[in-house]
Amino acid sequence: MAFIAIAGLLLSSCASTQPPLKDNAPLVPIKVAGARWIELSPVLVAANSFYPQKLDVPSGGVVSITSGAADLATNAETQLLRESVANPDLRIIMTVSESFYRLVARRSAGISKLSDLKGKRVLVPRLTSAHYYLSAMLRSAGLTDDDVTLVSMPAPPPAPAGQPASPPSRFRSAEALARGDVDVIATFEPEPAVAVNLLGKDAIVLQDRKVYREAFNLNARGKDLADPEKRRAIVRYVRAVADASKALKKDPKPYLAHISSVIGFSVEQIGWGWPETEFPVRVIPDMLDVLETEEVWLAKVSNRAPRGRAELSRLIDRSVVEEALGLK
Repeated sequence: MAFIAIAGLLLSSCASTQPPLKDNAPLVPIKVAGARWIELSPVLVAANSFYPQKLDVPSGGVVSITSGAADLATNAETQLLRESVANPDLRIIMTVSESFYRLVARRSAGISKLSDLKGKRVLVPRLTSAHYYLSAMLRSAGLTDDDVTLVSMPAPPPAPAGQPASPPSRFRSAEALARGDVDVIATFEPEPAVAVNLLGKDAIVLQDRKVYREAFNLNARGKDLADPEKRRAIVRYVRAVADASKALKKDPKPYLAHISSVIGFSVEQIGWGWPETEFPVRVIPDMLDVLETEEVWLAKVSNRAPRGRAELSRLIDRSVVEEALGLK
């Protein structure tokens, strides 16, 4: 966490190392969207510093692809599984990040171990990877979702009369936990880290990396990957994400100010949650196993039949990142 100490120097540093196009041919325009958490960092850095054309990355997940608002979008494998039921042309083309989730609870609520969650109030975004992690952790302690009270994300407070609404806080889960509105939160980094900071000695962190880690993927449409010009731009962007990942692994400092400006967390807060994230670049080796296991859970809570392994395998295309890594 040494880079936190020089956060003040980052405001003027965001190096641009855009690689030249070897064939000098222009790329067709592409649009990229992403969910605004630490996992998005390589995508943001690629769009700002490594792709031949600087790109804005608006907020959005795989629904941005199916709606036509984006050509590429990030999301956990959970959202890909949900959206691909109606849109089977979606493809996982790269694992941008692996995130190791944590449950953060209040000791003052009588919680010191997983089994103490029985009967407690848990704030979690429903049908997300964070929800899946919560369910997996509960199962490891012999519990189910029915043994806890699931609480939805609190709405932002209303604006005073005659004044415009303020932007919703990025810390609503952490703040709800600190106020005592809930006993546990299951959400995305760096908000668990913010919660730990808010609670101080009252915080208890429950984590088991063997139970589950999120695969935060870059997704595309199969029809776009079959289009030579669109694929060329996508492959080049995937290479930019790979180069950005390498740079972040070597030294994140030059890029943190830009990441902070987009995702809405301070450089210091990003630093708190950074150790819970890894950047594998390639589609993780067990991606199909992850999809198959999680599909059973998601199908049950969504009241539908689970898809089989063969059908799920069509949602993964490893050729794009392999092609991208072969670029020079």
